[in-house]
Amino acid sequence: MSHQGSESRGREQFTRIAPEAGLLLGAGRAILMQLAHPQIGQAIAEHSDFASNPLSRLIHTLGYIYALSNGTAEQQRKMIRHVDNAHRNVRGTRDLGKGTPAYSALDPKLQLWVAASLYDSARVIAAQVLPHEVEHDEQLYRQYAQLGDALQMPTDYWPSTLQEFDQYMNTTLASLKVTDQTRALANELFLGRNAPWWIRLGLPLMRDVTIAQLPRAVHEQFGFDLTQKVQRRNRVTVSFVRMGTRILPVRLRHLPMRMMLRRIDRMV
Repeated sequence: MSHQGSESRGREQFTRIAPEAGLLLGAGRAILMQLAHPQIGQAIAEHSDFASNPLSRLIHTLGYIYALSNGTAEQQRKMIRHVDNAHRNVRGTRDLGKGTPAYSALDPKLQLWVAASLYDSARVIAAQVLPHEVEHDEQLYRQYAQLGDALQMPTDYWPSTLQEFDQYMNTTLASLKVTDQTRALANELFLGRNAPWWIRLGLPLMRDVTIAQLPRAVHEQFGFDLTQKVQRRNRVTVSFVRMGTRILPVRLRHLPMRMMLRRIDRMV
């Protein structure tokens, strides 16, 4: 297969797989992996409304993924402008007294981890609910580099192969450090104090699935216990979603994406 043909196949897979509602099972995982990064966690704590409205990051992240995978050119431009504006003034200096690191949302190394957490969470969940779609697929993997490119990450920062990506993940996971501040933010995510009641109803289950899907070192740093109950609820949820992915019509499975794209259309 030619390089152009491989890229076309990868793009087609990205467009087809990214809208699957089943991948939402990995949303909490991706957000907590970002919070666990010392610099990103500090930036979120100091420059966002995460503490009062933790689900806003989830909503904006979904809009970002859906726009880049299936949005129109105008929807993509809107979402990229929104991200650029949000990141422009997100920076902080090192505080030796508090032990907090310097950071900038325009740092390509941090942008790489954000994109990597999104891809890694998508492939972990897809392997369970879409097992025949994504196994060892280099072309699809390369398409996920767009998530970093749109954050202004230089293209050559994205590991060129899945093997290199796995090495990057292992190295970075070993450097993550959850603070009391980011631990509190994670707890707020699953409390959803300001979320509609119908979302709050599902947050305990989201919490259990997230704990079960996180790398062990990460969920332990957050202080989450991988109990038998948590594992059982995760297995049941994954089995249910896998079945739904097989039998539900595309219109229902892609409903979250359509809702988010309509939301982007209303953005100024």
